[in-house]
Amino acid sequence: MHTGFSGHVRSSIIPEPVSVENRRGSFAFGGQMDLFVAGGDVLLKDHALWLKEMLERIPGVYIQVRQFQQGQSLPPRGIVLALADQPYRAEGYVLDITSRRVMITGDDVAGVFYGIQSLRQLLPPALEDVQQSSSLRNVRVSNTRIEDYPAFAYRGLHLDVGRHFFDVEFVKRYLDLMALHKMNTFHWHLTEDQGWRIEIKRYPLLTETGAWRKETLVGHGSRPPFRFDGTPYGGFYTQDQIREVVAYAARLHITVIPEIEMPGHALAALAAYPHLGCTGGPYEVATRWGIFDDVFCAGSEETFLFLENVLEEVVELFPSQYIHIGGDECPKTRWKECSACQNRIRQEGLADEYELQSYFIRRIEKFLQTKDRRIIGWDEILEGGLAPNATVMAWRGVRKGIEAARMGHDVIMSPVGHCYFDYYQADPETQPLAIGGYLPLSRVYEFNPIPEELSARDAKHILGAQGNVWTEYMPTPEHVEYMAYPRAIALAEVLWTPRRKQNFDEFRTRLHLHLQRLDILGVNYFRSE
Repeated sequence: MHTGFSGHVRSSIIPEPVSVENRRGSFAFGGQMDLFVAGGDVLLKDHALWLKEMLERIPGVYIQVRQFQQGQSLPPRGIVLALADQPYRAEGYVLDITSRRVMITGDDVAGVFYGIQSLRQLLPPALEDVQQSSSLRNVRVSNTRIEDYPAFAYRGLHLDVGRHFFDVEFVKRYLDLMALHKMNTFHWHLTEDQGWRIEIKRYPLLTETGAWRKETLVGHGSRPPFRFDGTPYGGFYTQDQIREVVAYAARLHITVIPEIEMPGHALAALAAYPHLGCTGGPYEVATRWGIFDDVFCAGSEETFLFLENVLEEVVELFPSQYIHIGGDECPKTRWKECSACQNRIRQEGLADEYELQSYFIRRIEKFLQTKDRRIIGWDEILEGGLAPNATVMAWRGVRKGIEAARMGHDVIMSPVGHCYFDYYQADPETQPLAIGGYLPLSRVYEFNPIPEELSARDAKHILGAQGNVWTEYMPTPEHVEYMAYPRAIALAEVLWTPRRKQNFDEFRTRLHLHLQRLDILGVNYFRSE
């Protein structure tokens, strides 16, 4: 039985807050309590109802949600969710706990939400489970004042659903775990050589044909001879399911950025519509991992018509400012042999196939600009000349991010050496099969998204960073969680907590306690020795 619990701030909150002032005394949760919500914001009230549901898991606690007007004198007792009269920083909050009142004041509604997440981490982990919480008694939180806001605006986590497909319920769980750690951007990698995962009404074959492969590689993709399991595999999200996920993420203050791969990683689309490739096919949805020569034909107007029609539906589903268009790992083999592509090079006065890719990306960017959207691409879009307003996702090392920032482009850092959670996190002999590499928790934590070489002016272009979860070797939700956690937690602190306050040894101490919460949530995280 839990006989009592008093949350201690420095030893439990992840990411570590900007400022913590501990005080004497504590606030006790018990009996009939009022939860006051400022104003009539629907999402703010939604957060209050979530907090009510969690607190009422404490035996004997009953919460009455009440509204008060911003600017009125504050209620002397209870729990208060309010918005700052003079906002300081986006997503910031103050959590002020006294013996009589718990008050969360957000610079915006997202700030209130993150303040609730910090309060949540001060409460006993048993509250995460209805059955376990029934044994709690005398729940208190220490009196404290926390002032907090994020170091970076873009705090991202990626999920590849092309190589292996994950259902809506798992995607929601993935989002829940992101929100607990104050991550705010979900990069949803929806199309690949091995599967097209988003319903496009105008092109039904994308999911009827492109979402299914006849079998899947067994073993590592770089170790021939290749063996296959002989089992058909696939799946996709309907547009209603996409809307459901986007709406769910919005309630967690998470922006969903879709990725529609082009011009490479396109075999699933070509299998469905072979006229979009340089040779006309036939093509099949890829059954093994890697990079393939068959890509979208850059010389065909049919290709651009298709992609514009696809993106027309994508922007209706995703309200995000950004649309990710891939741009990575596009071999030029077919373009060199394709008369239409060579004709395009001549007509447009391009130097070579690399400039042809730049032409391709620029053209897509112009189309998306007509929809009031901006593009993100992997750092290969630097080759052949960068689209004017593109944001670069630097994955092949921080040097690519430095190059883009110095050119005046916004950058999201996602280098393989710090942010690829498909890499091994311990001795491969002791781990499930992975793509390779080695990325322990300590190396994630030591990552500084802003390279020291950048001037203050250029550093402003670093929007944040992102952890990537490529799923060639992750066939189940449990495996995804094992590879993502706790490394995603380390990255969350890197992106939220001021650099001066980051300390790996101290982080590990807090993480040890925090993992008790993940245990109760049933997260299948990697347990280091």
